[in-house]
Amino acid sequence: MIVPPLPYSPPREKPRPVRTLGAPALAPFITQRKGEEAAPDNLVIRVHPAGPRLYYRDEDPQLDRPVRGVLWGRCGFNPLDDRQMPTGEPEWKLMHPYRQMLTMRTLHCQVCARPARTPLGFVFLTGPRDEDPAQPEIHTNQPPVCVKHARAAAALCPHLAKDPMVFLARGAPLYGVHGTIYGLDAQGGVHAVAQPDHALPFGHPNLATMLATQLIRRITSFRVLGVEELVRELRLAT
Repeated sequence: MIVPPLPYSPPREKPRPVRTLGAPALAPFITQRKGEEAAPDNLVIRVHPAGPRLYYRDEDPQLDRPVRGVLWGRCGFNPLDDRQMPTGEPEWKLMHPYRQMLTMRTLHCQVCARPARTPLGFVFLTGPRDEDPAQPEIHTNQPPVCVKHARAAAALCPHLAKDPMVFLARGAPLYGVHGTIYGLDAQGGVHAVAQPDHALPFGHPNLATMLATQLIRRITSFRVLGVEELVRELRLAT
């Protein structure tokens, strides 16, 4: 598996970038591309002082456990273009597990991979019916967006249906991960035993045998806006 250095640091944009032939004008950094396939399964469960633990047979702890010691799902990387953005036809419904983790961990924009903090805080988008804004805490797998790409993210992501719910938050601490829990079968082979439909918080005992694919943040202090309302407020604040 080829991975970018940690932390990922995109270069400055060039005035007139030359796009790869056939590439879309804009595709989010986190979107998985055709040709970026999951790495071969070489998982093993070994006895650890704290109990059973999931490993790669050839793992590199720095790359394979990038967040709080949780094992991360491997996925291929296509070549980068002149802007250091992924090349290849977007798989619009899929997020690349490693690029999702990088942008969520560093609070960088899911579209351009640059810092996402705005003068009003961080902007998180969710599907129009994904969350109940009356809840005191929201868990999200969607990395934030910057001022420049708030509209673009809403238009490009099929899940957001071009009408996302916008959460404007002062902060969003890390919460946990989504992924698949593994165990041993009767022959001692490693196999998937559960795929929770909710995130497991850091410190959960099942994280020891989970292969994570999405990093989750929690939003506890936020305002809910529409995209156009957000754009107007950000324009006034800059």
